Amino acid sequence: MVDVLSQNEIDALLAALSSGEMDAEELKKEDTQKKVRAYNFKRATRFSKDHLRSLTRIHENFARFLTTYFSTQLRTFVQINVVQVEQLPYEEFIRSIPKMTILNIFEAEPLEGRMVLEVHPNVAYAMLDRMLGGSGNAPSKINALTEIDTMIMEKMFGRALESLTEAWKTVADITPRLEALETNPQFMQIASANDTIALISLSTKIGDTTGMINLCIPHVVIEPIMPRLSVHHMFVTYKKTKTAEETEALNSRINKSQLPVVAELGNSQLTVREFLGLTSGDVIRLDKPVEEGLSIRVSDKLKFIGSPGTVKGKIAVQVTEIASEGVEENDE
Repeated sequence: MVDVLSQNEIDALLAALSSGEMDAEELKKEDTQKKVRAYNFKRATRFSKDHLRSLTRIHENFARFLTTYFSTQLRTFVQINVVQVEQLPYEEFIRSIPKMTILNIFEAEPLEGRMVLEVHPNVAYAMLDRMLGGSGNAPSKINALTEIDTMIMEKMFGRALESLTEAWKTVADITPRLEALETNPQFMQIASANDTIALISLSTKIGDTTGMINLCIPHVVIEPIMPRLSVHHMFVTYKKTKTAEETEALNSRINKSQLPVVAELGNSQLTVREFLGLTSGDVIRLDKPVEEGLSIRVSDKLKFIGSPGTVKGKIAVQVTEIASEGVEENDE
C-alpha cells in the first residue's frame, strides 16, 4: 500500500528542497540504485523456513519413537529430544563430529541416495554396555569396536531406523535399510563437500550418560518430495469415499473374524496346599449363586448373561440377556 503524505508533510518537503537541505538528484539516485544482497554459494540455502519447521515436526515424532524403542531395549531411563534443525554444507558436518564415532549409513527407498545417523560414542557405548548386562556407563577410553560389538550395534540401530517409517508416513512411505556401520568419518562419503544437508540434532540421555545423535539428510536425497514438506500438505487430510465393493469386502472380512467366547461358571480362591490336595470327586465352591446367570465374555469383555444346559448330550450355554454397555463388574 502506497503511503499518502499529509499537507504538512508536503509543505515541509518542499521547504527542505527549496532551502537546499535536501537534493532532488540524490533522491533519484537512491531510488534507481540497485539493491545488492550478499549470497554465499558455499552455504547455499536449499531448505526454506517452512521446510525446516516441517522437518522439526517430523523428527519430534521420530525422537518420541526412539525414546520408546531404546527404553524398551535397554530397560532403563532414556530421553531423546530434538535440539536443532539446520542446513549446512556436508563438509562442515563432517568437521563437527568426532574422529571416532558411530556412523549408521542407510538408504530409505524409494528415495535415492544415502543418509547417515551419527551417534556419539558416549551414547553408543552406554547402549552397548546396557545390552551386554552392564549399568549403562560410558567407558573413559573409547576403543575400536570388536566384531561382536559391531553386530550388536548394527542390529540395534537397524531396528531404530524403522521408526523413521512411522515418523515420515504423513509425507512419504519410506523403508529405511541399514547399509553399513562405520567409525571413521573419513571413510564415509554420502555427498560432495559443498552439498547442502539438513542436520537434525537430538539430545540423548541414558541414565547418567548424555550425548548427541545427529541425523544427516542430503538435500539431493529428499529433493523429489520437498513440495510435500509444506505446512499445507502436512495438515490437509484427504477424504476418501469408499466404493460399494470396498465396503462389502470390509464387511466380509469383519464377519469372518474370529473372537474367543468364554462362559464363566464363577471364581474360587484356593491355597496351594488345597490345590495340591484335590482329588477326583472333590467339590469346589464358587463365588456365584446357582440361580445367577453365567458371565459370557467376548475377547475378555462382558457381553451376555446366560444359563448352562445340555444339547444332544453336549454342554451348552443359552444366552438369556444382553449385558448393558459400560456396566462395571464388581471384583469382590
